[in-house]
Amino acid sequence: PDVASSDATNITLNMVKEGNDYILNGSKWWSSGAGDPRCKIYIVMGKSDPNNSSVYKQQSVIFVPAETPGITIHRMLSVYGFDDAPHGHGHITFNNVRVPASNMCLGEGRGFEVIQGRLGPGRIHHAMRSIGAAEKALEYFLARINDPKKTPFGKQLHEHGIMMERVARSRIEIDTARLTVLNAALVIDSKDAKAALKEIAEAKVQIPAMALEVIDRAIQAYGGAGVSQDTPLANMWAHGRTMRIVDGPDEVHLMQLAKNENKRGKAMYEKIEWQKRKTDEMAKTFGVTRRDVLQLDREHSKSRL
Repeated sequence: PDVASSDATNITLNMVKEGNDYILNGSKWWSSGAGDPRCKIYIVMGKSDPNNSSVYKQQSVIFVPAETPGITIHRMLSVYGFDDAPHGHGHITFNNVRVPASNMCLGEGRGFEVIQGRLGPGRIHHAMRSIGAAEKALEYFLARINDPKKTPFGKQLHEHGIMMERVARSRIEIDTARLTVLNAALVIDSKDAKAALKEIAEAKVQIPAMALEVIDRAIQAYGGAGVSQDTPLANMWAHGRTMRIVDGPDEVHLMQLAKNENKRGKAMYEKIEWQKRKTDEMAKTFGVTRRDVLQLDREHSKSRL
């Protein structure tokens, strides 16, 4: 919690090798599942080799039994007021927690490898569930605008044009988002998650934003009921909003997408310049004078000065 954790290289939980054990010191928050009594193992990522020249080989992942001495669960964190019990998201500290070295996952310094292997498929799972939430919100939306008891200004809600436009836009956006996810899944299946980094990032950014918009339209149709506990919409919106943060915030994915896309920048500049030169050459070859078709060069009168 003390660092900008959107950059995973900032992880500061310390892992020090001592004999056949690792000693862990540090804190974690948003440890999902920590509040559930069925949770018996923590998967902990920490810094085991802070002096490694590669910032991506300084971290390791180790399995820590939940009842190991030195672990303190301080509190559960709420999500827009929802406590997500019994699952929960814990704020945990590790104070001289001793863990057998044999609990290391894959090996020391392979933390990023372990985590990225989970994050790629995990991100597309988030996108898939967000589509399901949007679809459910649209169902609630349709139910509300066709409720015969709800007749503002003497009409059912579906008789008001603005509501029908929102239904149409929701349908378009959900189906478009679904195709984005299917495209990412196709690349994963035909190659692997690493090869689908671009497609996964596109889905991770696009789909939560779409879901929030669709859920918000449904909430608006329900009015006060939409923000209360009387429908699942408020809870769905709260969870949907976290999707723009978990497994990498939008900004990180957008930055990486843009950076990779811009790798074509120099080649595209050269391509456009070549096309301009080629056009000039062809015009000269065929004796064509190039001019703007809207150019007039119209002069009304000469200045008398």
